[in-house]
Amino acid sequence: MVAFKSVAAPDVATLPVIRQTALSRLTPEVADFLEGGAGDESTLLANRSAFSHWGFRQRVMSGLAGPDLSTSFLGIELAMPVMTAPFGADGLFHPQGQKAVARANRAAGIASIVPEAGTFGLEEVVQAAPEAARIAQLHPMGPEKNFLAMLARIEDAGCEAICLTVDCPTGGWRERVLRHSFDLDARYVAGNYPDSPDSADGGETTLIQVFGQLFERSATVWSWDRLASLMSHTRLPWFAKGIMTADDALASEAAGAHAVYVSNHGGRQLDGVPAALDALVEVRRAIDGRLPIVFDSGVRRGADVVKALALGADVAVIGRLAAYGLAAGGQAGVERVHSLLYDEIRTVLTLLGRGGVHDLSPDVLIPQGGSVLHGILGADV
Repeated sequence: MVAFKSVAAPDVATLPVIRQTALSRLTPEVADFLEGGAGDESTLLANRSAFSHWGFRQRVMSGLAGPDLSTSFLGIELAMPVMTAPFGADGLFHPQGQKAVARANRAAGIASIVPEAGTFGLEEVVQAAPEAARIAQLHPMGPEKNFLAMLARIEDAGCEAICLTVDCPTGGWRERVLRHSFDLDARYVAGNYPDSPDSADGGETTLIQVFGQLFERSATVWSWDRLASLMSHTRLPWFAKGIMTADDALASEAAGAHAVYVSNHGGRQLDGVPAALDALVEVRRAIDGRLPIVFDSGVRRGADVVKALALGADVAVIGRLAAYGLAAGGQAGVERVHSLLYDEIRTVLTLLGRGGVHDLSPDVLIPQGGSVLHGILGADV
């Protein structure tokens, strides 16, 4: 069990205050870049409200010792069922960006998913905290030769798994960004693709060659068959981030995925899709325990993590929460986020009368507005 040390002053004693502190330190356009969603932001709001649709069925006098939060994901040991998301443009929030996040994760005993479109190159983040930077993100887009080269780089860096973000064949329609005419400086996302003299001569792949389709909205979208063929070139396990339906969960499994990552990109891609927590229920039924399930979108506190695990997730991933900590206080701010999450998860499990995260199931939840009998019978949710 990890003993977390408090690193924050009393004025950042809760996660909401960390968020407020972070936003106060960012310029309005960067704050909106972080906070905003796609379209009317209905999915962004749905992600949060979905958690309020579930209450807890408390059990008392359990006779149990303190709950065990430790778990593992694809062989990676975690002190609690949390990882950090591969949010890019991390240098916008703190000069050390994902390097600071990885160091905080090392202190907490959890793992980073290192972004492809980050401020620092993959190798830099891994070098900052190899014990935490265990998973690397990759986008199925751009030249195939670059995709294969990145697979080799990920292996050479010592990563143990690959997260493929499959829900970004083009950028989401984000009106907060449009309203500010926010033009993201390429240096914040070019860590893996720095400009080089050879780029124009057909040498190293450029940033625009890889991610240009996010803005041009005209490229051909990759297929599961194409992805499966390319992933046969790596020995590492992989999983697809952005799964929101049973059909796509089964398609990713058929393509060779070793896990399923339920996410609607925090409401930043397609507005109008269901809350990710609702999609988790559908995916859990389809996968039926064959693969571990990762979940993100809308997680803002430890109780949210517990609800996601009860509904079928094995690990919850935090994106905005980690970015808030980063902006509020760099590595120390992210460490404080982890400490608060850990303590709240432990508190909720104790009050639920559960001995650990592996003891969670749908019967610890009651649909708010539904019957208590539904929860007592442990009906499939």
